[in-house]
Amino acid sequence: MLIGLCGGICAGKSSIASYLIEEHNFTRIRLARTAQTPAVEKSASDVHVSSADASPVDQHHVFADVDDLLDFVTLRWKERWLTTDIWDDKVVDALLKRPFFLLVSVDAPVSVRWQRFADRCAQNHLTPPTLEDFVLRNDAHLFAPGTGLSAVCQRAQLKLLNSSTSISALRNATHSLNLTDEARLRPSWDQYFMQLADLAAHRSNCMKRRVGCVIVREKRVVSTGYNGTPRGMTNCNDGGCPRCNNAAKGGMGLNTCLCLHAEENALLEAGRDRIGGSATLYCNTCPCLTCSVKITQVGISEVVYNQGYMVDTMTAKIFEESGVQLRQFTPPTDGLVDLSLRVRASENVDVDDDVFVRPLR
Repeated sequence: MLIGLCGGICAGKSSIASYLIEEHNFTRIRLARTAQTPAVEKSASDVHVSSADASPVDQHHVFADVDDLLDFVTLRWKERWLTTDIWDDKVVDALLKRPFFLLVSVDAPVSVRWQRFADRCAQNHLTPPTLEDFVLRNDAHLFAPGTGLSAVCQRAQLKLLNSSTSISALRNATHSLNLTDEARLRPSWDQYFMQLADLAAHRSNCMKRRVGCVIVREKRVVSTGYNGTPRGMTNCNDGGCPRCNNAAKGGMGLNTCLCLHAEENALLEAGRDRIGGSATLYCNTCPCLTCSVKITQVGISEVVYNQGYMVDTMTAKIFEESGVQLRQFTPPTDGLVDLSLRVRASENVDVDDDVFVRPLR
């Protein structure tokens, strides 16, 4: 496994790298920088300011170019490696070709990063740039046409927002992400089929909620479905279902809804004969009571869902009585993650939830 950490100056890359080295036995490897040192890494007198935790690296782990680095790691891909030397698109293009590479970006508010950089300057007995100068240098570093680091960061599979002032809080939040989960590199079967269900949900035309469903037998897709009005009717998002277009509350007026649910569409597409007795249904939302009855009737043996729903306790009772296994699967977190929220969650600080979506207990 190779983790690449990218981001602006003092975003927290080195702190996360230290955590991975100390807690998960990663080894840091370096890529020689051939470009000029960015102004944002310099003091007011244009002296380069080294990171306080810039640990020495074995010379055998320093590489002249990304191809040499890749050749080295490819032969040792089962070991744990990391680098913070993600300079440009050329480096990212090369690394992303490998199935063992995970790109993680780290960012923080510019005022927070300036204060961290000012502290770093003080540790090196140097005068920091003013906040205004730092902002201008930062903009040049991130957004310069063709060379700006921002475009590289946008390609990261996982984007971390690190506004914490505490190293221990940052470590706790990073720990909760489980960055070493192999499913981040190659999806498990559950993750793979749930992602297909999420993809199907993007075809939904229902004005109330996007839901996608995949029916699988022996790890082969039998059918997919998404919610919306029946074939031949006006799509829900074009006004085809009066109930969904009139802001009806969740669970209310369902007898007037014209939309087929994702599970219904997948079941109709497959038919009982193709489903057989050992099929699994993946849905990004726990099936409603009506769908659970139909799922039971066609012989589905297992239902896997991601998000809960307001009637899921009734659904669970139907499945328990009929012998259908029900379980929740939540894929590893990706996209943009605010680490401060994960710290609050670990400290049991309440965060408001959508009242219509809750996990099944």
